[in-house]
Amino acid sequence: MRRAMGSHQSARMITGEWLTPPEIIEALGPFDLDPCSPVKRPWDTAELYYTEDDDGLSHSWESHRIWMNPPYSREAAKWMKRMAEHDNGIALLFARTETRLFFNHVWGKASALLFIEGRLHFHYVDGTRAKANSGAPSVLIAYGSDNAHRLQHSGIKGAFVGGHTMIM
Repeated sequence: MRRAMGSHQSARMITGEWLTPPEIIEALGPFDLDPCSPVKRPWDTAELYYTEDDDGLSHSWESHRIWMNPPYSREAAKWMKRMAEHDNGIALLFARTETRLFFNHVWGKASALLFIEGRLHFHYVDGTRAKANSGAPSVLIAYGSDNAHRLQHSGIKGAFVGGHTMIM
């Protein structure tokens, strides 16, 4: 199997793929599977990965701890639905807490959230850090108690919200 790297879509769509800062993966890993990895990546996010060419939604995620930085488009809801059903992993999204995606697949389903302090600087597929920040706040979303624990003790600066406070 191939190795992994998380990505997301640029809000301004200058480029299609933006990579998760490696320090996020280092603080939360290791992960078994990244189901929506870019084809080109300078570092790993998980032991196994699926790229757009593989269609990670069509493969089994069973028995895998997932890292997911889904495409930041209307497709994100499909990925987050699958993650919520799988209930074992951590996802990175923009913190748009009022959206239908959040109400359908995060609030009342996630085990914990970590609202990251400041705005992330994503990386290009060659590994270079983007000069500008992401343009929006980001949140890490944990599914499953082990992932909530890892999120809480990751050392990533931000505001942690545990499961009991997210009951809908």
